[in-house]
Amino acid sequence: MDKRLIWLAVGSFTMSTVGFVFSSLLPSIAADTHTTIPRAGHLITLFALSYAIGAPLLSALAGAADRRRLLVAAMLTFVVGNCIAATSISFATLLFAQIVMGMASGLFAATAQATAVSLAGAEHRALAISIVVGGTTFAVALGAPLGALIAAFWGWRGTFGAIALLGLSCAAVLWLRLPRGLSGTKLTMSERFGAIGRPGVASSLSVTFLYLTGGFMIISYLAPLAIDGAGLSQLALPGLLLAFGVGAVIGNLSSGYLADRLGATRVVTASLISALVVSLMIATGLHLLTRDLAGLLLIGIMVPWGIVGWAFPPAQASRIVGFAPEVAHLTLSLNASAIYLGIATGTAIGGRVLENTAAADLGFFAALFPVASLAVLYAGLRSHRRRLATVAAE
Repeated sequence: MDKRLIWLAVGSFTMSTVGFVFSSLLPSIAADTHTTIPRAGHLITLFALSYAIGAPLLSALAGAADRRRLLVAAMLTFVVGNCIAATSISFATLLFAQIVMGMASGLFAATAQATAVSLAGAEHRALAISIVVGGTTFAVALGAPLGALIAAFWGWRGTFGAIALLGLSCAAVLWLRLPRGLSGTKLTMSERFGAIGRPGVASSLSVTFLYLTGGFMIISYLAPLAIDGAGLSQLALPGLLLAFGVGAVIGNLSSGYLADRLGATRVVTASLISALVVSLMIATGLHLLTRDLAGLLLIGIMVPWGIVGWAFPPAQASRIVGFAPEVAHLTLSLNASAIYLGIATGTAIGGRVLENTAAADLGFFAALFPVASLAVLYAGLRSHRRRLATVAAE
């Protein structure tokens, strides 16, 4: 393995931490900026939307640029965004910072995956991409709880400051370690989105979008769910995120093995059903149990929730690559955009639920989306089987 891939993964870790640490920062940000938690949730929505748009759009505009310069420029822009957030004096400034960070993160992620394939070679494409994407998993496992812990001692501004320092260090190493003259391939937007027309890809992207929408209706508002719904203290948030992150690592690492043994579609189906069960357990538990027992339920469910939640992305990526292996770099980039569109949509819908009902009701609404995902998955499988039968008959 080319050791330089590790630094691309560190870059992914740094940028993804912002997206996942927000669930613990929302109450303090809302208090300091004199706004509500649902409105503060717009920060997650805007970051995720900017990421989803930035990945294909900026990659198309800068596709032929030197990748070393492009990655470092994206990381430094991300650092600037964190500095703006850390020193912001208004909620509007924070929103602007999320746009800067989200666009930079989307460009970095798309470029890092393409760079990883170039460094590792086409024969090791899947491994190279998995290493870079692995940085996102460790952002859930380590970045989010560490960011929450920093916020507990130095406030949410301290979290953004720490991420900026890590990003600056990563940019310096990437500048020193990556080769010069590694140019990308310029593709138009139509070429990038043309992969959606491949059989099975569109329905799979829809499954990704729906799954993440339901999951982040709850994850984005974990703080009010834990504090207002389960009666836990704010100091419990780093521990909850750490438990979820441990489960995420287990789920991520076991997903590939299970997908190889059982089939990626079976793992994805199991993840969708498990997500439905978890959402309903959280909602019914917070409604029916006392606050002490509800708190214990939430603590106890975090590791299993992380396992089932993060068993989905590798298996789903494997399914998408299987539909069109020759354009895997395009379909995986589109899948990343679907993930962040789901995060944005789930956070937006979850905020409206919080404005009109109790935090404990989030799980009931979130449960609708795994059901929709299962319906789309089943319809896609039927369509794929009919297509194969038609081809065989011809």
